Amino acid sequence: MKLNRLIASLSVAGLIGLAASGAAVAADKLTVAATAVPHAEILEFVKPKLEKEGVTLDIKVFTDYVQPNIQVAEKQLDANYFQHQPYLDEFNKTKGTKLVSVVGVHVEPMGAYSKKIKELKALHEGATVAIPNDATNGGRALLLLAANHLITLKDPKNILATPRDIADNPKKLKIRELEAATLPRVVDQVELAVINTNYALEANLKNPLALEGRDSPYVNILVAREDNAQSPAMKKLAAAMTSPDVKKFIEEKYKGAVVPAF
Repeated sequence: MKLNRLIASLSVAGLIGLAASGAAVAADKLTVAATAVPHAEILEFVKPKLEKEGVTLDIKVFTDYVQPNIQVAEKQLDANYFQHQPYLDEFNKTKGTKLVSVVGVHVEPMGAYSKKIKELKALHEGATVAIPNDATNGGRALLLLAANHLITLKDPKNILATPRDIADNPKKLKIRELEAATLPRVVDQVELAVINTNYALEANLKNPLALEGRDSPYVNILVAREDNAQSPAMKKLAAAMTSPDVKKFIEEKYKGAVVPAF
C-alpha cells in the first residue's frame, strides 16, 4: 500500500515538473508585418536571437503602406515595421486608429532616380516628376525637390506639402502623384521619380541624383497598439532591433542606403 502511494506521489510530482518545464520553454509569438527590404531582412536577422529568448517571430511581408496598420489595429497582427512617425501620425488622424511607436530603428534617405538623365540640371522644361501620393511621403518628396532648387514651396518646412503648395516652378515640371510602391515600375516612363528607399532597394535602383541627408527626421519605427506596446515580448523585440549587432548588420549590408537611427 505504501509503495503504491509512493509511486502515485512520484507520478504527480513528475507531471507537475513536466508542466513547469513546458511553461519555462513555451515561447511567446509575435506576428509582425513588414515591407520586404530592408524591414523584413532586419527582422529575419534578429529572429534567431529572439528564438533563444523565448520569442517566436512570424514575419508577414506586405507591399503596401495601409494594410499593415489596419491589421495591427484590428488585432490580426501584433506589430508592424515599415513606416516613419509623420506617416503614422497622419494615418492615426485620418483612420481613427491609436497605433503607437515602440522604438526607432533606421532612416531610409529618400532619393530621386532617373533612367533618362545623369544629373538634375539636365532635367528639361516640362519634364514629368513622379512622387508618392500619400500625404507624408509626397510632402517629403517635394521637400527634396525644393532642397535641390527644382521648385520653391510656400512653406519650406511643411512636411505635408502637396503640389498645390508649390510657389515657384521655374522648369514647369509636371508633378505626377502615384502610389509609392508603383514608382520603381514607372521610373523609365518619367524623367525623374522620387522613391522611398525600401522600394528602390527592392527594384535594385542605384545612384540617386538627389538624396536626403543623414539627419532626416523620418526614422522608421516598430509600431504596435497601446495594449501590447509594452509587453515583455515586444520589449525583447525592440531591444533586439536596436542592438549593436543590428547596427553593424545595417551598416555593412546597405552601405549608407539605410542608416541606423540608434
